[in-house]
Amino acid sequence: MPAVLNASNEIAVSKFISGKIKFLDISRIIEKTMNAYTVKYNCSLDDIFEADRWAREYADNLNV
Repeated sequence: MPAVLNASNEIAVSKFISGKIKFLDISRIIEKTMNAYTVKYNCSLDDIFEADRWAREYADNLNV
């Protein structure tokens, strides 16, 4: 879950800096991304990389 949090935060902040979203939309993107993610237990390193990739794509495609 930390990988999803970090990745969605990085995408949201990037969108904010580029003027695509408002400041308060950052937390909305993070929340929606984290709620949409299905938590996996006993993750491998590949699972963590996949969670990061998934979260970046999901957060980037959100319209808030």
